[in-house]
Amino acid sequence: MKLLGITAGRPGGNSEILMKEALMAAEEKHNAETAWFNLHDSKILPCTGCEACTMRVAMKHEPPECIHKGKDDMDLLMAELAAADGLIVSIPSFCMQPQGIWRVFTDRWLPYEWALQKQAGLVEKAPDRVAGLITVGGSTENWMTMTLASLNVSMFMQSIKVVDMMMATGCARPGHVVLKDNFIEQAHQLGLNVAHSLTIPYDEVKYLGKEQGWCPVCHCNLMKKGKPHWDGLYFKYECAMCGAGGDFELRDGELVFVLAENGLEHCRIFTEGRENHGVEIGMVQRTFFENIGEARKKMAKYKAYNPRKVI
Repeated sequence: MKLLGITAGRPGGNSEILMKEALMAAEEKHNAETAWFNLHDSKILPCTGCEACTMRVAMKHEPPECIHKGKDDMDLLMAELAAADGLIVSIPSFCMQPQGIWRVFTDRWLPYEWALQKQAGLVEKAPDRVAGLITVGGSTENWMTMTLASLNVSMFMQSIKVVDMMMATGCARPGHVVLKDNFIEQAHQLGLNVAHSLTIPYDEVKYLGKEQGWCPVCHCNLMKKGKPHWDGLYFKYECAMCGAGGDFELRDGELVFVLAENGLEHCRIFTEGRENHGVEIGMVQRTFFENIGEARKKMAKYKAYNPRKVI
């Protein structure tokens, strides 16, 4: 059982402490083999949005590869991630979202995405992996609202099941969390839940953490009004994180989100849902290439416009 901890906080700070508490619990109870890294110790070049990785698959039917390959630490870090059976991810919340370097890191995950590799015929399926997610902030949950959902997005990009997640609020100074036994205990249990999930068949793995929100699929708390999808599918409301569709019902004075019968058809948690999205992107790309001559003519005026460039 290999567990990998990932953090992006200050050295010795709250995020690192909670990550280590979770790893220690898994090591003590289940004899887990543990390792960890802090993203601030790594060189990670940002994604340029060039689409070279996806175009290699779509146009050349070759394995996806990033243009930054060999220029930074991504291959090393992703090899560690791929070799792990479980993850403990502990990232600070900055103004309602995960700390920025986490996004730089996960924006580079597309060439390593299992649905994309499956599309290229490189793999039959993603490896069976689970994760526990932790975020820490100095204020109330009101200032951390999108953090756990964003961390969840990163997990489904790697086809990883989230089995627990927690939010440590009111930890405004480095090390502040050690004064809050409830969060230390919760991180300890999160580590146990992640390790336990690796001892049972993967198809029996369930979410074990405290309920965080409305969605019964990803347990996140962000909902949005639905709009028609590219294939005409429509739900009145959708989970903004996983895409599960349905409607709200009033039960015992409480609003409850109820999945539609086909509410998982575009759910991004499942590889099939992301493959469905790949079909959509392929259709959109074709419309561009079919009209590339007109597009180049219209783009010309923007290439010719040259106001003062600061850098």
